[in-house]
Amino acid sequence: MRLSLSPLLAALAVLAATARPGCEPGSDPAGECQRLAAADSATCVDLQLRTCADAMYNRTAFPTPLQHRSREAVEFSSEYILLGVLHHLLEGQCNPDLRLLGCAVLVPRCEGGRTRRPCRHVCEGLREACLPAFDAIDMAWPYFLDCARYFARKEDGCYDPLEQLRGDLEVEEALPSGVPPTFIRFAHHSYTQMVRVLKRTAARCPQVAKTYSIGRSFDGKDLLVIEFSSRPGQHELLEPEVKLIGNIHGNEVAGREMLIYLAQYLCSEYLLGNLRIQRLLNTTRVHLLPSMNPDGYEVAAAEGAGYNGWTSGRQNAQNLDLNRNFPDLTSEYYRLTASRSLRGDHIPIPPHYWWGKVAPETKAIMKWVRSIPFVLSASLHGGDLVVSYPFDFSRHPLEEKMFSPTPDEKMFKLLSRAYADVHPMMMDRSENRCGGNFLQRGSIINGADWYSFTGGMSDFNYLHTNCFEITVELGCMKFPPEEALYGLWQHNKEPLLNFMEMVHRGIKGVVMDKFGKPVKNARILVKGIRHDISTAPDGDYWRLLPPGSYVVIAQAPGYSKVVKRVVIPLRMKRAGRVDFILQPLGTGPKKFLPAFRRTTSGSQDPLGGPRPWGETTELDLEPPGARRQPSAGGSKPWWWSYFTSLSPHRPRWLLKY
Repeated sequence: MRLSLSPLLAALAVLAATARPGCEPGSDPAGECQRLAAADSATCVDLQLRTCADAMYNRTAFPTPLQHRSREAVEFSSEYILLGVLHHLLEGQCNPDLRLLGCAVLVPRCEGGRTRRPCRHVCEGLREACLPAFDAIDMAWPYFLDCARYFARKEDGCYDPLEQLRGDLEVEEALPSGVPPTFIRFAHHSYTQMVRVLKRTAARCPQVAKTYSIGRSFDGKDLLVIEFSSRPGQHELLEPEVKLIGNIHGNEVAGREMLIYLAQYLCSEYLLGNLRIQRLLNTTRVHLLPSMNPDGYEVAAAEGAGYNGWTSGRQNAQNLDLNRNFPDLTSEYYRLTASRSLRGDHIPIPPHYWWGKVAPETKAIMKWVRSIPFVLSASLHGGDLVVSYPFDFSRHPLEEKMFSPTPDEKMFKLLSRAYADVHPMMMDRSENRCGGNFLQRGSIINGADWYSFTGGMSDFNYLHTNCFEITVELGCMKFPPEEALYGLWQHNKEPLLNFMEMVHRGIKGVVMDKFGKPVKNARILVKGIRHDISTAPDGDYWRLLPPGSYVVIAQAPGYSKVVKRVVIPLRMKRAGRVDFILQPLGTGPKKFLPAFRRTTSGSQDPLGGPRPWGETTELDLEPPGARRQPSAGGSKPWWWSYFTSLSPHRPRWLLKY
């Protein structure tokens, strides 16, 4: 599973074994090495270590806080070797933050004949965020990242070793003179340009926009989101949440650019008084992630538009296809629903999923959808011109093409048509055009009926959360030339807006007890549709439904169920309000809905089971030990063999037990 790491780690270990260790055994209780405080005054020398080459300084001093007295001693130390391979051991998590923090201790910053210590609060924040990643591989937190011992307080004149890492997010880029603030540059954007455009857009519309990062790519790039709502950064009661994601495949770049343009358009039109845009942003919380795979984009962009191959840059930096990297919950759904007494929603992630390679980009998306009660989503791709919807994995695994609908087939078709029916090229009657083979289907198709694959993001959204996600293929050119981008924007602007407005279809409401207290994680069931959704922490919910007559049921543990009949008129475009007041058991009917009870084959969700929306911390998606493979009692972790060549001073400080 991790054999691809062995050449790198073994080579580093053998190299280290040929040199005298730079850290001598000692009696320090924090580890096996003596650690002396670096002197304030020092002789500054050039920093010539490859692993630390991108630090925000280029001068260091010896001896170091770890008593390394030369560059060679640092280079062949187990601490330095660990920094070089953490990137792979932690599968991209906390990279390059941890490496730069470690460099600040191993080779301290030296200026004007004095050394400077890194800030303690930076270390403490990173330790809180990254410790679960170490727990997941059964590795102890490195002793040389002891925040109390090797780091200083702000009042002592410390510095932030990660300041430069965040620099791209803070840099403002002024527009050329004479260019109006509403100007949209219809061109390809590099990662830095994308970040600057999103930050500048949020700065222009601070009353309705803000940016935030949901995590890092394998190569350490922020997965930057721009959010629009009447109260940025907050979930408002009964305000539905929508997300649009582009560039999941690095060489499919049209979606990336469409979302960059959409962010600028929403800001400008809001400020200009566009009533439609103001209504959308005042009633909806919109999240745009233009690039889920910035590392793959760099590979594709290096070849350039018109020269990019069909697959160059498709995967992330780990060579993983991110749209095949999500848990296969669809197979579990088919197994569960084979029994009439079981339901197939909010399916937990199977423990064995964590034993394989899970991209940091994939983890970031899963944490994201667990922390926000998304209702509607679209993933923007390239390579054809069609809208597809779940399920993407065939009901029969051996069938490459097989119509495999969800219980919400009618709603998914309505969502897909909301995009396709207002897209001029998708409605073009020519069968010779891009996507012409889907013309007879109305340019929409069930994913598995097109081609079946497992581990897709749309199936995961539907089966693990409340979110309905479709996939939009924007055109046959994955990396279109720059001159084609304006036309693509004109074709997709109205479909994007129309699709986002669909989040207001169906019903919404609040579930509370008889005292008016919200009931979180209550289930909303629709009779005849075997797919439930759950309430957010404030007790609010949104249930996407096509026009029709329904029996809707609200139920929660400890309360009796409440049943209501709901009619959604054909032309109704705003969600109907349907509230529920639940009575505690003992004051009302005591009969639970049988379908509410379901089993999970005895397996425990590695995420800790279903959680209230908004209560998931950034790293609790993967709890300690989630990725750890079963091993014989008392045996060393799987990575220990790679460090055994560091004899006679093996890094036992990495062992937790």
